[in-house]
Parts: sequence; structure tokens; C-alpha cells
Amino acid sequence: MAKRPALNSSARGGAGRKRPLKLVSPPGEKPDARTTADHPSRWHRPNTRTIVVASGKGGVGKSNLAANLAVALGERGARVLLVDADLAQASLDLLLGLHPRYDLQHVLDGEKSLEDICLDGPQNVTLVPATSGAPELAELDDYRRECLLRGLGNLDRQTDILLIDTASGLSRQVTQLCLAADDVLVVTTPEMPAFADAYGLIKLLRQQGLGRPPQLLVNLAGSPEEAEETAHRIRLVARRFLSLEIESLGYVLFDPSVGRAVRLQQPVVIAFPHSPAAIAFRALAERLWEPVDPEAGRRPLVPQKLEA
Repeated sequence: MAKRPALNSSARGGAGRKRPLKLVSPPGEKPDARTTADHPSRWHRPNTRTIVVASGKGGVGKSNLAANLAVALGERGARVLLVDADLAQASLDLLLGLHPRYDLQHVLDGEKSLEDICLDGPQNVTLVPATSGAPELAELDDYRRECLLRGLGNLDRQTDILLIDTASGLSRQVTQLCLAADDVLVVTTPEMPAFADAYGLIKLLRQQGLGRPPQLLVNLAGSPEEAEETAHRIRLVARRFLSLEIESLGYVLFDPSVGRAVRLQQPVVIAFPHSPAAIAFRALAERLWEPVDPEAGRRPLVPQKLEA
């Protein structure tokens, strides 16, 4: 992806000029909030796959997983647009070692465009950063949320994967982003509160009409057996009470290298590329993305576990 020139305060009319996102639909198309395939984030982007990373509660390593997954996908040749959609408690810029001058708050205030705030990250990753310490952004109204989704839909047509890291919890903002995605990756840990909240998120998405069953990943597990038991229990409960078949993408075991990489402000796949966690993140990326063969097309993916 080409480098974007740095913008000063006078770029595109200056910081004092308000430039809110416009809600303009393509010719002949009308918005339909009930249909995921026609969601504003999908307009103009028929070939871009959207993956949302969500969790029922905080503390499960969701943002760290999103950052490392984005870099691992980029290493495989995918052009990744990584969006920090935890608008009030942003962290992806820190995890990637980036220093944004502008963020999504400037976009929502009409001061900057999405193109203005994008940062080039490592390995084919472009970050759309959010802000931290702005509780008023924790819940956007429907209009501003659709403005944001529409803007993301038009941001970069050369992107292969739009990877969105949501806030933790069951807010409307989280569920609307999930409903706009091609794939929803629900992250949990073996602890009972995380287990219960992950099931709660899956249940809520089911009630709101999520078209495709979410996928599950168990993070910070103490052993493969513990991770597999956790995934089995969630799948069993979802099958029994929701009539929903949840696909398990595997697990990432607890690895001290992840904490060391956070302190270095680097993804673990870069800081410690041979660590168990890095190997697991790359296995997840391989599961989710396979480079395109121009002659044969993309081959079907073979299920595999994410153990190191």
C-alpha cells in the first residue's frame, strides 16, 4: 500500500473546516438495515472481506489478538485495513508502536477525513486509530455509526481484509459492527465469566439476526485440553439452546512473550517470531486467509488447531 503524505493543520482546508462524512448511496442502491449483505460498510467493497473481533467482556486479550492477527495476515500477503473500533479506550496504536496525530474523534467531529488519519503499520497493515479517554464516544448514535461504516466502505478499494477490533461487551455499537461483517470472531478465555459473556454475545447476535454463525477462539488457555474443553462447552450450549453450530478456530495458549512484546510496543509476531503465541497467531492467519492463485483461485481452507 502506498505511503500517505503527512498532513499539516492547513491540509485540505485546515483543521477549522468541518468536513463531516456524507451519507451518499451508490446509484440504484438503497440502505436496508435488516440485510447484512447491503449494510453501508459493504457498499463499493464487494471483494473486501470484513472480519470483526469481539468479546463478551474485557481482559481476554482481544485487541492483542487483533493486532497480531492483522500483522500475521499481512505477512501472508493480505492487504489489511485494521480499524480500532473501541472508540473510547483505544490501544491498537500502542500495540503496533504507532503514534497517531489524528484519530477517529477528529473524523466524527468533522475535522478530518478517514484518509487523513490512516497510519502505515508493519507488514501491509494500515491502521485507522481511535482515541482513548473519551467516554462520549463509547456509544455512537445510529447516524454517526452509519457515517463511520459508510466511510470505511469507501476508504480503500485495494484492501483485501477489513479487520475491526470492537469494544468489549454487548453494546449496540458492538452488535451493529458484528452484523455488518462477513465473519465474527468471538474471543474468550477458559474463565467462567468470560465463558458466560461470550455465550451471551453469541445469543444476542443470534437474536438480532446474524446471518452466519460466529467463530470461536479460546485465548490465554493453560493447556490444549483446557482450551478444547472450553470450546466444546460453548459449542454444546449454543447447539442445544440456540440451534447454532459454532465453528472453533482453535486456541492460543498463555505465553509470557506476549506481555514482553506489549512492553516493547510491538506485536509478538514481530518481537518474538518463534514464540508459541506467534506461531499460533500465524496458524490462525493461515486458517483465515490463503493467498490467491491467479490460475486456480483461492483454495478451500483446511481446518487446523492453533497450538504451537
